[in-house]
Amino acid sequence: MFNQTNSKENTLARDGATIAYRRTEGSTPGVIFMGGFNSDMTGTKAVAFEEFCGKRGTAFVRFDYQGHGASSGRFEDGGIGLWSRDALAVFDQMTSGPQIIVGSSMGGWMMLLTALARPERVAGLVGIAAAPDFTEDLIWSTLDDDDRTTLMETGVLMQPSEYGDPYPYTRHLIEDGRQHLLLRENIPLTCPVRLLHGMRDADVPWRTSQRIAERLASEDVRITLVKDGDHRLSRERDIALLCRTVGELLDETKGISAA
Repeated sequence: MFNQTNSKENTLARDGATIAYRRTEGSTPGVIFMGGFNSDMTGTKAVAFEEFCGKRGTAFVRFDYQGHGASSGRFEDGGIGLWSRDALAVFDQMTSGPQIIVGSSMGGWMMLLTALARPERVAGLVGIAAAPDFTEDLIWSTLDDDDRTTLMETGVLMQPSEYGDPYPYTRHLIEDGRQHLLLRENIPLTCPVRLLHGMRDADVPWRTSQRIAERLASEDVRITLVKDGDHRLSRERDIALLCRTVGELLDETKGISAA
């Protein structure tokens, strides 16, 4: 449905690992897309945003965390801390000037952690079924005693997924996630935030976006609910809504300079 732009896949070296990314040069504020758990930068939304930004002449970056897509490493060895450091490394080294961060699912957690680390460079945030704290609230809290015992004793629990092969949930993922929880206290971000969520999302309840909005310090927070939307929000009309939301935020933040 979407055409590739002239961006070229490259790799960023970080602590012995390689982080695959694609970058399109353009104006600022730029856009950086952060993908979800066990997804990669070739997904429908990432490619659609690249094409959208290319048509506008807006700088754009998409990338794969370690253990995802074309980046090095094993998925099972990753965790929220590692992947958030990957995201920050790409943000620091592959973008310049003010940025709008778009985070999908787990990428919404990465989005918030990156913005907290570099608030002076963030012009705005767009969360798509954003899932901060999902390791605790959507994995650990939903496991029964037997699964928790298996996870803690063997270090891994394989769980079926409607998106393909079973997901490996690791003890490290759960324990590391607890070091990065955000929804237990206020989130001191004051930039504009747009949160989009499907009300038929079977993976991340739409009320998660409401919790994020309540925790954010920003007064400029808007939630858009898609009544018949699922977790991916990747139908053609969903993509149009997502791109329109990013475009409006780009227009609103045009002329902002990085601190």
